Order: sequence, then structure tokens, then C-alpha cells
Amino acid sequence: MGDSSDSVAVDMESSSLAGKEHLVKTGHGSVSVVVFGDQDKPALITYPDLALNYVSCFQGLFFCPEVFSLLLHNFCIYHICPPGHELGATVIGFDEPTISVDDLADQIAEILDYFGLGAVMCMGVTAGAYILTLFAIKYRQRVLGLILVSPLCRAPSWTEWLCNKAMSNLLYICGMCGLVKELLLMRYFGKEVRGGADVPESDIVQSCRRLLGERQSPNVLWFLEAINGRPDITEGLKRLQCRSLIFVGEYSPFHSEALHMTSKLDQRFSALVEVQASGSMVTEEQPDAMSVPLEYFLMGYGFYRPSQFSVSPRSPLSPTSISPELFSPESMGVKLKPIKTRIPAEVLDF
Repeated sequence: MGDSSDSVAVDMESSSLAGKEHLVKTGHGSVSVVVFGDQDKPALITYPDLALNYVSCFQGLFFCPEVFSLLLHNFCIYHICPPGHELGATVIGFDEPTISVDDLADQIAEILDYFGLGAVMCMGVTAGAYILTLFAIKYRQRVLGLILVSPLCRAPSWTEWLCNKAMSNLLYICGMCGLVKELLLMRYFGKEVRGGADVPESDIVQSCRRLLGERQSPNVLWFLEAINGRPDITEGLKRLQCRSLIFVGEYSPFHSEALHMTSKLDQRFSALVEVQASGSMVTEEQPDAMSVPLEYFLMGYGFYRPSQFSVSPRSPLSPTSISPELFSPESMGVKLKPIKTRIPAEVLDF
């Protein structure tokens, strides 16, 4: 690990997902990384969507007992925050040089070097999924696998670009105002949990709204402008050397993006899970729907849930012998909402 001059460690015991925060200095500024678990275990890094951090983007997933036991049994979790998105972040000045998505991907390589990590498992949501995919394209030997939620891989459509520009102007003039929060909540969540005139918004939306109010608007603007200037990386998907598991919500505004990305990946090593009645942030809206697909995906790497938490049938054979019928919605045992899957049998072969 890097010496104390390169990082500041802060205990986060008051956090709902207690860990240790490291402020890692990179060539493009300091980045907050919250480490949770045994650092002798393989590493799983996470990267959240725009204006979110690990608490607001991944807490629901890690509060799901089956997912918690599976991931913490096998991995040490490194929650990477976009610059200036950590709790208590200082304001990034408007005179600071802009940052690009390539710079953000390069920051991840510097973070791995700081912690002395080699190849890692990656999990990202929307903008975070784009950054991790770009990282996997640029640093192929450092990625074991990609777990992507409502990912992006193309340049912004005109609709997204205009919406992002409107948010940028509002952030610059008004800060994190009510309209910006509404636009972000529409980006994250489906209609059912956002509520309406006769239906109150759900607890997760109310909680997210409060957390958005804690963000520094110049910092969100900095990240937003990088994402809005992203290039199309579709061609680079052909160079990926790892397996990919993609989740996308039925109501996600980026649903077509996920389908496009899946169509361009090597079908032998990629899988798509479509979660019905969910928006983009499946990690918060329907984390239970991710449990069994994650388990079978990780079994292909030799990672298993600890036996005392086992809720899925165990095959006496190797992971590559799992029947594709086990990926049917009926076999996944999802209690809240059904999910649709597009998982070729070869996805477990490597």
C-alpha cells in the first residue's frame, strides 16, 4: 500500500456500511475509496452513478442478506467515489480544469496501484458502469469481470445531451435545486417508486432525495460534464477479455443502451438480466433480483456463498455444468418482481 503521504485514512464507523475511507491522491486529484472487508481477499471495486456515492447507490444491494454474504465472503469491497462525491466533500472550484472520462478511468488504475491490487472484479451503475467498462478496455489485464447495472457505452443521444446540458446550467446557476433532483430521480428510479399525485414516493426515493441535497453542486457539475462529453466505446467492447453480467431495469431510460451493449459483447461470455418494473438503479430499487444471477455468475470464477447462508441448490459438478434452465425466472425465486433473462449457456464457460 502507498505510504501515508499519498493517502489519508479515516474511520467510518458511523456509516451504515462501516469501513475505512482512504483519500487517494491521483494525477487528477484526490479520490475517496471506502474499503470494507478483509484486504487479503480478492478485490471487488464499485463505482456509482452521477451525483451518488456508495451509500446512496449500493446500500440496498449490500443490505440484501444473500448478496451481502456472497460478496463479503469472497471479496474485499473497494467503494470508489467520483471526485467530490464523498460524504463531507469540499467544493471543487469552477476554475479547476475539466476532467474527462479517460482521466476517471486512469484514476482507477492509480487507485489499484495504491492498494497493491492486480486484477479486480468491477461493479458499476450507469455512469459508473461506463467508467469501469472504459477502464476494462484500457487495462484489460486488470479486470476479472464486469457487473454492470443499466450501463452506457455510446455517446449521449440528443435527448440525453440536452437533458444533461439543462442540468449543468441549473447546477451552475441554482445549485442542487428541486428541478435537478427531480431529473436525477427520474434517471435513477421507475415510476412505481417515484409515486405521483395519489401515491407517495417510496422510502428509497425520499432517502435518495435527502442525500442529493448533501452533494456539492459544483462537484456534480464536474462529473456530469465529463459524462456528457463521453465518446462511443462500442468498438472497444470487442477487445474485452473478461466476462460480463448486465442488469437493466424495464423502466430505465438507458434500457436500449444496455440492449445495444449486450449485442456487441461476445455472446459466449456475457449475460443480460432485465428486471421488470424497475428503473436504472436496480441496486436500490430491486436488489433481491440481483442475488441469484450474481451467485451463478461468480460460481464461474470459483466463488461461492458460505454454506450457512446457502439458499440455492448446489451442483456436485463444476460451475460450467449448471443447466441454463436454472436461470429461468421461476428458478431464481425472486419474491418481489419477476425478471427476464437472456443468458446463453456458454456464459459460464471461460
